[in-house]
This record gives sequence, C-alpha cells and structure tokens, in this order.
Amino acid sequence: SLITSCKSIFDICNPRENWKHKDAAIYLVTSLASKAQTQKHGITQANELVNLTEFFVNHILPDLKSPNVNEFPVLKADAIKYVMIFRSQLPKEQLLQAVPLLITHLQAESTVEHTYAAHALERLFTMRGPNNATLITAAEMAPFTEQLLNNLFKALAFPGSAENEYIMKAIMRSFSLLQESIVPYIPTLIGQLTHKLLQVSKNPSKPHFNHYLFESLCLSVRITCKANPTTVSSFEEALFPVFTEILQNDVQEFLPYVFQVMSLLLEIHSNSIPASYMALFPHLLQPVLWERTGNIPPLVRLLQAYLEKGGETIARSAADKIPGLLGVFQKLIASKANDHQGFYLLNSIIEHMPPESLTQYRKQIFILLFQRLQSSKTTKFIKSFLVFVNLYCVKYGAIALQEIFDSIQPKMFGMVLEKIVIPEVQKVSGPVEKKICAVGITKVLTECPAMMDTEYTKLWTPLLQALIGLFELPEDDSIPDDEHFIDIEDTPGYQTAFSQLAFAGKKEHDPIGDAVGNPKILLAQSLHKLSTACPGRVPSMLSTSLNAEALQFLQGYLQAATVQLV
Repeated sequence: SLITSCKSIFDICNPRENWKHKDAAIYLVTSLASKAQTQKHGITQANELVNLTEFFVNHILPDLKSPNVNEFPVLKADAIKYVMIFRSQLPKEQLLQAVPLLITHLQAESTVEHTYAAHALERLFTMRGPNNATLITAAEMAPFTEQLLNNLFKALAFPGSAENEYIMKAIMRSFSLLQESIVPYIPTLIGQLTHKLLQVSKNPSKPHFNHYLFESLCLSVRITCKANPTTVSSFEEALFPVFTEILQNDVQEFLPYVFQVMSLLLEIHSNSIPASYMALFPHLLQPVLWERTGNIPPLVRLLQAYLEKGGETIARSAADKIPGLLGVFQKLIASKANDHQGFYLLNSIIEHMPPESLTQYRKQIFILLFQRLQSSKTTKFIKSFLVFVNLYCVKYGAIALQEIFDSIQPKMFGMVLEKIVIPEVQKVSGPVEKKICAVGITKVLTECPAMMDTEYTKLWTPLLQALIGLFELPEDDSIPDDEHFIDIEDTPGYQTAFSQLAFAGKKEHDPIGDAVGNPKILLAQSLHKLSTACPGRVPSMLSTSLNAEALQFLQGYLQAATVQLV
C-alpha cells in the first residue's frame, strides 16, 4: 500500500542525501491522514489507515530528538508541524514528550523552525482536558519553565524575528498557563518586555506582535499583584518611563493599550491615587485625545479608575478640572455611537465625587441630557438614561431627584415618570443595571412625599406595576426599525481601532453592592415602612388599580420579607 511505501522510504532514507524524499513522504502521509481540520484544534478527524502514534514514535520523534537543532531544518520543521497539526489525535504522554524538544527548537537559527516551535507550544498550551482545564498543567511544565521563558525571549533576538508575533503569542500563552510559577522570573521578564516595548514604539509596524506584547504585560501585572498587591508600584516604576515617552510622542497605535494597562494598575491600588497619576490627569482631558474613536473606551475606563480611587482627591486638589471632566461627558453623549461611554463616566462622577463638589453642575447635567432626548431619543440612550436617573436617586435620594427635575421645568418629574420610566424600564438589560433601577424606583415609590399627595399620586401604581414587570417579565429587547444603523458614524479619515486586551479585563462593578441583596425584599420592606407612616393608604391604592397578577407577585415579596401592609 501507499502507506507502507512511504514507511519504506523513511527506513531507507539517509537524511544527509535523501532528506527531500523524507520531506515529501511526510507531506504525503500528513495529507492522507487528514480528514477534517480546524484552526482551533488542528486535525479533528484522521484516516484509520495511518497509525499516527506509531508514526510519531518511529519517524517524527527521532528528528525532534536530534541534538543539533540547526541540522536538516526542513525535516525539523516537518516534525514540529506534525506535532502541531495532529495535537488533538496524539496521546497526552507523547505531547508531554514533545514539549521539552519544542522548547529546545526555539534556539534553532532557521526562522521557520523557531517560529513553528513557538506556534506549536502556543497551540499545545491552549488545549483543554477534562473539566475544561488546560490539558498541560503548570505543574507538568515546572521542570521546563525557566528554559521555556529563556528560549522564547532569546528567539526574539534572531535576525528577522525581533517582532515575531508567533513568539510573542507563545510568551503570552506561557504566562497564562504558568500563572504564579512566573513570579520568581518577573523582575527579569518585565525588564525584557519594557525594553521591547520601547524599541517597537519607535515605529510600530506589527499590530499582532504589539497586541500580544501588551497582553503579556497585563498578565505579568495581574499574576504578580494577585499574589502581592503592593508590587504594583514596582510595575509602575518599570512601565511609566516608557508610557510617558509613548504619550509625549503621541504614538497613536499604542495609546489605547497604554490607557488599558494604566487602568489595570490603578484599579489594583487600595483607595488612594498616587501623585504620579494625578500629574497625568489634566492631560487625559485634552480634546485631541477624545477625537480618536479608538481612545474612547480605554480612556473612559481610566477616568473611571481615577474617580473610583481618587474622587475626593480630585475634588480637593483638582476641582478646576471638573468642568473638563464634564466637557468630556458632554462630547460623548452628543454621539450616538459613544453616548453609553458618556454615561459610564457620568455614573462614576455621581457615585464617587463628593456631592458638594458637583452642586453647581448638577442642573446643567440634566439639561444636557434633556436636550439630547429631544434631539435624538434612541433605545440605547434611554436605557442608559434610566440607569443614571435611578443611580442619582440611590445616591442623593428620591426628594433630590424630584426637586432637580421640577427645578428645570414645573411638573417635569411626572413627565419623566410617565413618558420614560414607566413605559421604557422593561428595556433595561444587565443584572447590575436592573438592580440600580429597582432600588431607585423603590425609593421614588416609598421615600418621595410628592408621590403620595400631589398630582403625581396617579403615577404611583403604574410605577409600582412597571417595577414588578422589571422583576418578573422578560426583558423587552425590541429596537425600532429606524435605529438599526445608528452605530455607524462618519469618522473622518483613518482612525486607530480600539483593541480590547483580554488580560486587562475589568470586573463588573455594582455601585449598590451588598447594601441591597434582593431588591424584591427591599421593595416589600420599604412598602411596609411607608404603610406604617400613612395607614390605609397603600392597601387602598393597590386594591383599586394594581392588576391581579402583579398583586400576586407583590404578596409573594411581602411573605418572603415577613412583613405586611397596614
């Protein structure tokens, strides 16, 4: 058979003279054995006529084990490629046998060979075993960790591989697999990474390489600071000089990455903001930075980190920058594509800035929002607006919310409830967003006297009905036909795209936190408190106009909270 013929070619091959025949034969066997293939898993279905394991042991392993990595580079590349494409078909013990050999081949002078070796290792490290854990564990890599890290960084020194994206991706994947095992090597690794960053920032030309370089930096920070948060300052010492140079030279491709890494570093700090960050704060508000769409998501996140860690500091020592901060918000909410980012920033301002620092600006914030509602009312904007209004209510109280609306225009509070909150709250999505709206509406229902004894009283039951709907009905995710294309805005000329760093991910933040565990229980307790303050009123309002199904749900909340209405 053809397979037997191929094997006999191997057996008689004198590699020095006939390596080309062996190369052709491996190619033939590989092609014959492959039935189905994916980028993620390599060959997923193999031809039963080829015993892949036996072939690996007899004809591939000898080439990988050959002591001279620079001899017969084509056959070495064939062998590495075989491991890479048949990784899902070979038993784990053979893959573990191959790992140290692949690490050795990172030292090969041939660009193809060390690139293949890096790519093969990266693919092996992503393979999943039982329980969705990585197939190869950090413990199994322990004997080779130092050599792996050394050889990967040495490979970047080969001519033509200074910005080899496969090597940098393998560095990133190695950090991700090894986790805290890399901590002892971090001082050396971070020096090598920052040196490389300084070099490539002079003329960024390989976007994938640069992306994996920043991912590797994020992993270094995350892994080390998880074990010991105080080490964040040593990362800042290493990275800030390079970051400063990138910012001063306006290296546009790198700015979104720098802002993400800075956010990650700042978020690790306990509740204080170092002077080095405060010195940079005014520069982050410069309009030119906000003209580039790729900068907007990471810059908003960075400003949110500033507010979270240093709202008090900004109010005390940079109060003159608050108008600049609100100017950024104003620019963002004017854009249909970026209005949600404007709300992220505004919500952080409301949550973290001392109330007195915003007194003079609050009314103008609401006026800007109403102007946008009048000129362009989209579903996305309304969802964000509802979350903001309710967060404001949670932070400042229901009376303050009612008063600020009515100070803009008499009876405005009732109009907002009737035209926006009651009909649209069902569209709010996300557990944190729904919780904010639930707690805010509960406060309006139970802590706002105007809801009980003015013309707003007629809205009390419909608002309660809308809140029970938010708890119990499926989310309304319908979008009007004329809104399907609003995210595509005309951006003049070339714009650097925003590339999210996977390993700079931000934890979802809940501004209410543990203060409210279950908003349904809070509603029951708050209604009970209200009913004791004005006996008879609440049950009569419920019995006259709340529908039967909603009333039944409400009875369930009252029972769960072990309270009743009087």
